[in-house]
Amino acid sequence: MARPRRQTYPMETYLNDNREGDISNDADTQRNPAWKPIINGLIVTILTDDYIPPIILGEDKDTKLHILDGGSRTAAFMMFKYGNYKITSSVENSMIPYKKKSKDKEGTVILEDAAFDIKGKIYDQLPDELKKKFNAYQLETVIHEKCDKNAMTKYIKRYNEHSAMSTNQKAFTYIDKYANKIRKIIDSKFFLNCNVYTDNDKEKGVVERVVVETLMCMNHFDNWKTQAKPAFKYLNENADEEEFHIFEDNLHRLENVMTDDIKNIFNKKDSFIFLTLFDRFTKLGIDDGKFAEFLREFKNNLRDNKRNEKGLVFDEIDKELSTKDKQVITDKLDLLEKLMRDFLHMEANENIQNSDELFIARTLQMDLEEVKRNMDFYRDSLDDLTSKTIKDGSKLLHEENRRSLLTMMAYSYKEYVDLDDWLVGYAKHNNTYFVDQKKNFVHMKKDFEKWQKKRKSA
Repeated sequence: MARPRRQTYPMETYLNDNREGDISNDADTQRNPAWKPIINGLIVTILTDDYIPPIILGEDKDTKLHILDGGSRTAAFMMFKYGNYKITSSVENSMIPYKKKSKDKEGTVILEDAAFDIKGKIYDQLPDELKKKFNAYQLETVIHEKCDKNAMTKYIKRYNEHSAMSTNQKAFTYIDKYANKIRKIIDSKFFLNCNVYTDNDKEKGVVERVVVETLMCMNHFDNWKTQAKPAFKYLNENADEEEFHIFEDNLHRLENVMTDDIKNIFNKKDSFIFLTLFDRFTKLGIDDGKFAEFLREFKNNLRDNKRNEKGLVFDEIDKELSTKDKQVITDKLDLLEKLMRDFLHMEANENIQNSDELFIARTLQMDLEEVKRNMDFYRDSLDDLTSKTIKDGSKLLHEENRRSLLTMMAYSYKEYVDLDDWLVGYAKHNNTYFVDQKKNFVHMKKDFEKWQKKRKSA
């Protein structure tokens, strides 16, 4: 059997051949073209001269061509050129750069940089330069020769045996800034072994969404997004690396206390709720094993018996509204935190912030008694260090930021490193801090490690 031949058409020629019947988009077994979801992106691709995969054609005994794969793309091209299709407001990258032609007083053609917003526009409203660009776009095709109906059916099946991207998979394309960090997180022991996600969940991007929803819930709940795509986009634009570092640390801590009898709590529906709850738990300065004990008690006794102020047990909270509804999430977390505090014998209004000693011991994984013995030394050393390196009036010296600075001091003695030179430069270029002191410590520690690495390579 001969290899298929390749042929490239200017877009205008390809569309004319379609209109005149030389290329047919109605093969007997071809599905109806689904052009609406893809047309905006295709037009941007063409006008920016980006890549479109080849259209697959079958040539019958009369040399007539039939579209075997690419019918939806072809229908989209036709609708824009001849169907008065208006590019919708959801189009991305709608400002199309081009070279605008004009003439000076002497009649010499001048090319000037310009841009045209195609949002809400039809083909006839494009500048002449962009119309020409659309018509001249080089469209690749691959042509299978001597195709009868059986051969065409075979090729249609072959080229259409694929799964469309799921909602979560599509959403993942909108978080390019942190995609590699999310990939690293989902390869952690927690996401491999400490949950009940199915293989299908993992293939369809469910785990990536759990990560994003957890980070949104932990750090950006005021801007909670119910749908996947807006959530991924928001995190891409507003998250910072410290949030990912803290989340990774939380997962490693959970890995050490998770047991098979409670891992089914972490399913695709509720994982982000319980991961957010654990983040709140970490601020209590209590041994992580107590969280596992709470989960066990919740699963065996509290889940079906304890009700919130609305008279609902945990699994009844989302009966009326979506699982992703902001009020549902708020109600679930409020109930869980109350149950957790009761289990830990904590008063509802008890300060959630643990002592400096507990914070340092937990953050640096040090023995609490050792930290207590050295606290006066850490405080005196910090006062001496900051008096030499941070100017009076700097926000870094605010009392609210002292805990992370104390932790940096404890870290320096634990790791036998000197902070003096680093802190001079850090204070010079930083006059603000994160209110979340764990987040602020992670930020400073990362900056110090970068400084160390740069110094060693100098």
